[in-house]
Amino acid sequence: MAPMLSKLKNRVEKELKSFITHIDKTYALKKTSPLLFDAIKDFVLRKGKRIRPILFLVGYLGFKKKETENLYTSALSIELLHDFMLVHDDIIDKSDTRRGEPSMHKMMDSYLARYKDLKFNGQDLSIVIGDVMYAMAIHAFLSVKEEPKRKEKSLRKLIEAAVHTGCGELIELLSGLKDIKNITKDDIYKIYDLKTASYTFSTPLAAGAVLGGAKDSEAKRLFDFGIYLGRAFQVKDDILGMFGDEKKIGKSCLTDLQEAKKTILVWYAYKESSEEIKSIIRNIMDKEEVDRNDLDKIRKIVIDCGALDYAKKEIAGFIKKAQNLLRPSSINKPYKDFLKSYSEEILGV
Repeated sequence: MAPMLSKLKNRVEKELKSFITHIDKTYALKKTSPLLFDAIKDFVLRKGKRIRPILFLVGYLGFKKKETENLYTSALSIELLHDFMLVHDDIIDKSDTRRGEPSMHKMMDSYLARYKDLKFNGQDLSIVIGDVMYAMAIHAFLSVKEEPKRKEKSLRKLIEAAVHTGCGELIELLSGLKDIKNITKDDIYKIYDLKTASYTFSTPLAAGAVLGGAKDSEAKRLFDFGIYLGRAFQVKDDILGMFGDEKKIGKSCLTDLQEAKKTILVWYAYKESSEEIKSIIRNIMDKEEVDRNDLDKIRKIVIDCGALDYAKKEIAGFIKKAQNLLRPSSINKPYKDFLKSYSEEILGV
């Protein structure tokens, strides 16, 4: 797997740098606004796993061995879509950092600090910058030279992912208004499927496969594989969000708790706890400002009631379901082997 992963990621990184230059020449971004161009360039080129474009390429090359013109540029579309969502997500979550550096709205706040009595702030500028990045994603996708019907069908999947991710974000925010006792396991996985699994795993694979000429049944198989992989990924992310090394994950472990996110960990802990512990959980979730003491309390509750072990079992179960779906797929063997190994690597199993 390592040689293929290295090859694909290096090509994506190289293409990303070239695309930034191309998009500047096409739309004169730097001439129009040096601030806009430099902010996008800084944000987009930050180090990342590039999971989405890599899976898009695997989906395509797994069914069509020969690369088509501008395939790698098209693969960037899902990465740029991701970046656009991160910019808006950080505003919603009030996150100061992204990938270990200032979030977009914090970068804009720093720029605006020299001015007084402003009627707008860094968040306002970042919303606009995010919108530009979304347009860049569509531009990137349309670069590929491929059969028109396949291209349209694949683009529709990309747009579908953007719609579903927005729906997932909205539902998650509204779930924060609900008492945790009224949240079900299905509610949580619906959010995970819409907000994470679809555009991170399912859509890149399925959109790439469709573009490469895969049958609908094969694209659907890869999509479903991605859903289970995405669930496993999100549950692992929940664990890291509560127990991880903040320097490695690039955000505070208080973030999810501050946003009162109803994760599988918190849901299970509440469901399995005594009334006294349930009251503690509710009080922490309802606080306007949580602190390290609150985090320590929740961590202890999650461990003591078995929620952490339960979440780990959920991850193992989803991985097994994903692998069972992948096994009969007709995707070319090197790419099938890659998906198996790559999924295990990103999930750390």
